[in-house]
Amino acid sequence: MFQEVQQFKADFFKALAHPLRIRILEVLSEGDKTVNEIQTLLGSEGSAVSQQLAILRGKNVVYGTKDGTSVIYSLRDPLIKELLQVARQIFDNHLVNAISMLESMKQN
Repeated sequence: MFQEVQQFKADFFKALAHPLRIRILEVLSEGDKTVNEIQTLLGSEGSAVSQQLAILRGKNVVYGTKDGTSVIYSLRDPLIKELLQVARQIFDNHLVNAISMLESMKQN
């Protein structure tokens, strides 16, 4: 059981390991969107967005619901929004530490 959980975590983080996929998840954290809406918000071409959405769907991170000729994408788990917020906080902490180190180096 422990190995299955570790493998799930590894696969999950692999699914997040692309800047465009992260940005797509950030957009979907704000609410459900169609591919066209995601493209417009990201300023990215459709094939790139569709390709990354397919990866996220394949890893069960997002899902699509057919609505006429469109597919509306949603986060599979609302906790993904919190995960992205925590990742941002970790980034900010690293940035603060780097700035503090640079400032202390200037003073010496």
